[in-house]
Amino acid sequence: MFPEYDVIVVGAGHAGCEAAAAAANMGSKTLLVTMNMQTIAQMSCNPAMGGIAKGQIIREIDAMGGYSGIVTDHTMIQFRMLNRSKGPAMWSPRAQSDRMLFSAKWREMLEQTPNLDFYQDMVKGLLVKDKRVCGVITGLGHEIKGKAIVLTNGTFLNGVIHIGEKQFGGGRVAEKAASGITEQLVELGFESDRLKTGTPPRIDGRSLDYSKMEIQNGDEEIIGFSFTDTPKLNPKQQRCCWITYTNTKVHDILKTGFDRSPMFTGRIDGVGPRYCPSIEDKINRFAERDRHQLFVEPEGWNTVEIYVNGFSTSLPEEVQYEALRNVPGFENARMFRPGYAIEYDYFPPTQLKHTLETKLIDNLFFAGQINGTTGYEEAACQGLMAGINAHLKVQEKDGLVLQRSEAYIGVLIDDLISKGTEEPYRMFTSRAEYRTLLRQDNADARLTPISYKLGLASEERMERVTQKNENVANIIAILKSTVFKPEDINPFLKHINSSEIVEKQKADKILLRPSVELEDLAQAVPALGEALKKYNKEEIEQASIQVKYQTYIEKEREIVARMSEMENLVIPENFDYTKISSLGNEAREKLSKVKPRTLGQATRISGINPSDIQILMVYMGR
Repeated sequence: MFPEYDVIVVGAGHAGCEAAAAAANMGSKTLLVTMNMQTIAQMSCNPAMGGIAKGQIIREIDAMGGYSGIVTDHTMIQFRMLNRSKGPAMWSPRAQSDRMLFSAKWREMLEQTPNLDFYQDMVKGLLVKDKRVCGVITGLGHEIKGKAIVLTNGTFLNGVIHIGEKQFGGGRVAEKAASGITEQLVELGFESDRLKTGTPPRIDGRSLDYSKMEIQNGDEEIIGFSFTDTPKLNPKQQRCCWITYTNTKVHDILKTGFDRSPMFTGRIDGVGPRYCPSIEDKINRFAERDRHQLFVEPEGWNTVEIYVNGFSTSLPEEVQYEALRNVPGFENARMFRPGYAIEYDYFPPTQLKHTLETKLIDNLFFAGQINGTTGYEEAACQGLMAGINAHLKVQEKDGLVLQRSEAYIGVLIDDLISKGTEEPYRMFTSRAEYRTLLRQDNADARLTPISYKLGLASEERMERVTQKNENVANIIAILKSTVFKPEDINPFLKHINSSEIVEKQKADKILLRPSVELEDLAQAVPALGEALKKYNKEEIEQASIQVKYQTYIEKEREIVARMSEMENLVIPENFDYTKISSLGNEAREKLSKVKPRTLGQATRISGINPSDIQILMVYMGR
């Protein structure tokens, strides 16, 4: 019934979809197995993509040839560039999406992808021979052969849903959990544990009084996520979101349910996401606060369903309902469904190589929440990398590992493999030490050459990036050669309350002033405007950033160059740390468990100190 596949991807969430698309687009005969063909790329929680650091990840996925950015551009109902008041390293795109359109667009794009087949069934086990995976076993009893397997099971592995004192099996509300895989992997020697996440109630938007809330409009300029020519949303047609707040009465009502909360009564063993806590966790941990912000977000163009961002909960339904009706604007709220918590199995990611292949079983890859992450974006980028590396492994080629200095994706994967995680991992800009280099605006320049070599980016796309880079360099050259006379520039400087000049000065020096923007400068000085008129807004902004932040960029590149020496010192895979008596017991234990690929990775393992690294360097002949 089934041919042998090069790559089989288990699960069709954000990780599974990106994995299947990547492997198929690189030429692997790929099968995507999902328990429900109607929920491909389902947005199980918030119908939004991007945000702080997450927006950078989506742009990187797009530059690497993934689909998430394209799908988001096609289905967004609102766009905002967060952190515009800060430096460009912190700018992060975010889009509110139409939940149903998002899933439909993903399925449409996957169905148009050559080399990709689909099958609806539950995978309950793996075919393993001589420590190498060679296929999957489905709930209907089919054995499907595959040279590489990518597991992207999300919250479905032995998933349990909690609402107050009620609990039942499920990977998502109204969808059954998956069993069998965890038990088999544990038998094979893998370590597993439990995590939890949650979701807020969904509300009938017709029952809300928006006049009691603060309106939150989208941006007037919509940049989007994809570097390709995707359709851009008309700014005037965006759907708005709103902000409201809890209060002490809401908190008092919520507290009445604490004795029946699965979180506080010990029925949930898994650790939840620290940076996205439930409302009961917030009022318990931050008892001094008398209110918490809630974002009231529409779920699409043609639905009245509302997502209450910030009110994730697993309290009894009647407590959720009564508390919500005391939130300003929610006095007459009608609930579509209550919030719930979900507990599920994951596998500590220190059991993986940087390619996301498992150390114990060859050709078996993990991606997404199975590795302890939370969030669509974190899952999608892991899926992309797992799909790429599964294809490369089948082709007997070296795997692709993005460095921390190359991408947020590299930071995320290195964090997981080197440090592990005991709570759901979420990406932040603060996790990246080279964030001035890893901006959302230059993801195409950083990563398109890599995806082009892999065969994911087209010739046309590579040519566009090359042309963009050349144009940016030309703009910078113009700025360095354009000289302003005091009489030409001083009226503009006076208008923006910046110090006037007394002698000639080059345009790039004027641009270094915090209050000076290149677009404004070009408008104020017609000669400069004329010289720049053939370049588009994106190229002008890119040139401006490079000029303004040149010192910081060069400093980070110097640090990267120094650190690359450590990253290039490869530690043999069979290196025996137990024989190094001068290492402490903790260092020997952690190094043996993680098996760092390079000396640079060893420095980032929790509990490894500089003296341990010096000892390693001596033993490696350095």
